[in-house]
Amino acid sequence: MLTQSQHKILNEIDGSSVRNWKDWKWQLRHCIKDLDTFETLLDIRLPETLRRQFKLIVEKFPMSITPYYLSLIDTEDLENDPVFKQSFPAINELDVQSTDMSDPLHEDRDSPVPGLTHRYPDRVLLLISNTCAMYCRHCTRKRRVGDRDTIPSREQIMKGIEYIRDTPQVRDVLLSGGDPFLLSTDYLDWILIELKKIEHVEVIRIGTRTPAVLPYRITDELVEMLKKHHPLWINTHFNHPRELTASSRAALRKLADAGIPLGNQSVLLSGVNDCPRIMRSLVHKLVANRVRPYYLYQCDLSEGLSHFRTPVGKGIEILESLIGHTSGFCVPTYVIDAPAGGGKIPVMPNYLISWSTNKVVLRNYEGVITTYKEPDSYEPTFCDRNCKDCNLQLSLEDAGEFRAVGIEKLLADYDDTIALVPRNNDRHRRRG
Repeated sequence: MLTQSQHKILNEIDGSSVRNWKDWKWQLRHCIKDLDTFETLLDIRLPETLRRQFKLIVEKFPMSITPYYLSLIDTEDLENDPVFKQSFPAINELDVQSTDMSDPLHEDRDSPVPGLTHRYPDRVLLLISNTCAMYCRHCTRKRRVGDRDTIPSREQIMKGIEYIRDTPQVRDVLLSGGDPFLLSTDYLDWILIELKKIEHVEVIRIGTRTPAVLPYRITDELVEMLKKHHPLWINTHFNHPRELTASSRAALRKLADAGIPLGNQSVLLSGVNDCPRIMRSLVHKLVANRVRPYYLYQCDLSEGLSHFRTPVGKGIEILESLIGHTSGFCVPTYVIDAPAGGGKIPVMPNYLISWSTNKVVLRNYEGVITTYKEPDSYEPTFCDRNCKDCNLQLSLEDAGEFRAVGIEKLLADYDDTIALVPRNNDRHRRRG
């Protein structure tokens, strides 16, 4: 079933069937990129000031909205609508401040090969697409939007994979872009196969916004392909409760039923979700759909995002409204992705008030102040780097669960023992 708005948009575009509406490729072919189409499909007329500004903005930062996401816009309250604000260009985007940067996270500078960022010791970011279903107005990689010169080729992706193969400390690979799910299923399968061939790669993660802006991309074919590549983790990107529609929930259900752990990375956006009540509703809806709130990002210092940025104190206030007031797994980690490639820095409310040699003083979410008694006789293990003589158990392999003893060894199919021989057997001693 489609909503009234979706039926109207579908009929205006080409009058095709509901089946076409739910075809992700049809959605991409009919992305809204110009003002006249935007107004026609929503049956509105924007104020003249917005219409004049539109051309100036899209010359620098293009617009692209899927018909699906367009259908979620509340035309009765455009000025305050969170879907409209995330998808339609605003004149504030041309306000580039002195602190704004085209690449605030130094992803390009920390790139040993094109399209790959190696910032943390054991993990890398591999950009495999610069195509998105929608151009989010708050995108930290706005410098790449619409730039066909930055679309990674198969050869470039292979160079990134070769770097990972030659760098054994890399155990975790994050695939991002653009949106990896905008690649064909076969092409994404090829990338995952190549990565799975690398023995030291333990985990592959995929970052995608499609469940929020193009949920029909989560097809049965895609999910069946992804199931072949466990352990695979997916992080999606919902910023507001209204984005969790019936279609989005169906997409998330398919991924979760396939055994894929799901996380969500929200961006704190002024006028969109900078409200404790909104964020609490969002995290509750996420966990109800088996999505763990992972990060709440402070908006980056990318060009033209100053109107989206909030004070850091607003993020702290939101966390104060969540910690203790809802389930612990509903609370994301609030982070600032530090400029100049400093990485993600957690910013949390302070619950440790003071401490001494024997006690720490703590407060809880209610304001209750309490103490925790430190141990009187703790003797730390002194590490002289001589692991051979360490008193800690340094065997880091999995504990054996199938250790047969005695006659069980001879009966067990998983044990190759064919005989039990007593120690100091005379016959064996005679063998010398």
